[in-house]
Amino acid sequence: MIPMKTSTVFKSRWMALLWAAGIIWFAYDTASSQPQATNASANAEQATDATGPPITSDDTNKLAQELNGF
Repeated sequence: MIPMKTSTVFKSRWMALLWAAGIIWFAYDTASSQPQATNASANAEQATDATGPPITSDDTNKLAQELNGF
């Protein structure tokens, strides 16, 4: 994976910095090449409970009240 022997990379401080910069550049290029969602809320899937209907804010509030009772 490294185009040269690892023992020669770290003999020089500048060669090690150049190698590290290449690794960072590769990581940045790989991470930034992923497709970005234009509208995350429109693409998000609606949460449902175990019986199938969508979860509403009332359901969330009821659950929070029950958990606060403990």
